[in-house]
Amino acid sequence: MSARIWLRTGLAFLATVQFAVGNWALWSPRSFFDIPWVGMRMPYNAHLMMDYGAMSLATSVVLGVSFFAARRNLARTALAVYLTFAAPHLVIHLRLLHHLTPGERMPLVIALAAAVVLPLVLLPLTGRLEKT
Repeated sequence: MSARIWLRTGLAFLATVQFAVGNWALWSPRSFFDIPWVGMRMPYNAHLMMDYGAMSLATSVVLGVSFFAARRNLARTALAVYLTFAAPHLVIHLRLLHHLTPGERMPLVIALAAAVVLPLVLLPLTGRLEKT
């Protein structure tokens, strides 16, 4: 597969995940919070869950548009927006691992690390796209 196809596939994947997670957290915040990785045995806050859902939906828009438009600056911006969330999100959860059981920790760290690595791998591929 060409670099452009890998990039567009990655953008579509990130957009889809953000869209799904965003809708879940926005429209069913309690259900989303009840995932051990999310609630981490802390007090429930519906407002924060719905805010997180809305933010995830907003991120899905810029990722989705960059998939369809396939322009260098837009894709770079979308990946930077996503990384601005994903990298601190990983660090925050690494600091809160003590709230999880040992069996819950590893899948969470793998998933959140992948959420940082994937856009970092995709960023160099944006050079294959048209400018603007």
